[in-house]
Amino acid sequence: MAKFNIFVENRLCKGCSLCVSVCPKNVLELDPLTDKCIPVRQDDCIGCKMCENMCPDFAIAVEPEGKDSPYNGIRLKSEQED
Repeated sequence: MAKFNIFVENRLCKGCSLCVSVCPKNVLELDPLTDKCIPVRQDDCIGCKMCENMCPDFAIAVEPEGKDSPYNGIRLKSEQED
């Protein structure tokens, strides 16, 4: 079975828990300390991307194992210099 990596960009996640509610395998939870989404059972991910598609803030990416995070090197507008 294919394995997947779940990348969560915490700078974008607002903790709405939509991703948590749509995951058919209960892979995601909200971290009680940060109120941000975290993958707690990543080995159970089936790669359906329901969480990624549901996220209104584009804070989640599901990629095949071995692929880099699509968030690498991205700077938010608030982080950019004028």
